[in-house]
Amino acid sequence: MNARTTVRTLATQWTVAVPVVAALALVFSWGRELPTPAVVVVALCLAGAILAAVHHAEVIAHRVGEPFGSLVLAVAVTVIEVALIVTLMVDGGPKTSALARDTVFAAVMITCNGIVGLSLLVGAVRSRVAVFNAEGSGAALATVATLATLSLVLPTFTIGKPGPEFSPAQLVFAAVASLLLYGLFVAVQTVRHRDYFLPLTPEGALKPDEHHAPLPGRGATALSLVMLLIALVAVVGDAKSVSPTIESGVEAAGLPQAVVGVIIALLVLLPETLAAVRAARRERVQTSLNLALGSAMASIGLTIPAIALASIWLDGPLHLGLGATHMVLLALTVMVGALTVVPGRATLLQGGVHLSVFAAFVFLAISP
Repeated sequence: MNARTTVRTLATQWTVAVPVVAALALVFSWGRELPTPAVVVVALCLAGAILAAVHHAEVIAHRVGEPFGSLVLAVAVTVIEVALIVTLMVDGGPKTSALARDTVFAAVMITCNGIVGLSLLVGAVRSRVAVFNAEGSGAALATVATLATLSLVLPTFTIGKPGPEFSPAQLVFAAVASLLLYGLFVAVQTVRHRDYFLPLTPEGALKPDEHHAPLPGRGATALSLVMLLIALVAVVGDAKSVSPTIESGVEAAGLPQAVVGVIIALLVLLPETLAAVRAARRERVQTSLNLALGSAMASIGLTIPAIALASIWLDGPLHLGLGATHMVLLALTVMVGALTVVPGRATLLQGGVHLSVFAAFVFLAISP
């Protein structure tokens, strides 16, 4: 009876109503040219779906504990992001040849610099020094660096096909290697070395689980999982619906088309950003890093295999290799990230450094 009451109470909250409304807005706006008032309505639904997604992700995380809670949000967002990329590439033809590369690289920069920097900044402001587990964070960063190099750097230098492309055999190898490496990391994170990814106290001991609120029941957790998926579908779909307006605004402002990808990636990753900042405010910076690095890892580890599979029926070239400017930014991100996670402690300075790299990425996207 208590579980049913909890589900019924949860069902009356705005966090359930808003994702449904946002999903309806997606249904009525998909594939249509929207007037300005409709764009405003869809944008409001998008914002509400983002806030609802964060709420439901936190309910699930509270029920299953860390690091499973962070993994749920990271994988859910990435799976839907991958679906959006593949859909746009199938519909867009040759002009979308670099869409997967641009989206994945933007996700890496946003997560490894934007989310990490903001989380460290918030955590250091509250407790002067942000504390996290160097073993877990270092392993996650090493996995991100390896995946990014195999999938985004090597295509620039291989000679199997002209341009920044993999040959079919190379693409299959990159896809299998990415999927296996991501699966291995998930196994280490959730089973074999789960304690490496749990929040720490300022003294370096494992932080006790938060029990300020009672654990949600199975019914409430299941409902939150369904609502999370609906909200994330609405976030990605509504972002796509408003993207023509964003593209028109970018074109009118005389900005490069790459800016559109950055804006869409920022919208899609906003639920994880808000969840990471909330965790940092509760002095659980390790949870924030799990979200950030896990999302970067999932973005590469799931996107490349999906694109490799979709390439069977995709027309035109598939450009995965980064240019010189982006490779410099990626190398700087890996180097700065390593220096940040090795001590297991960070101050405002490290947060500021990561945010500076992120600002450089955004600025160079606007002014290449």
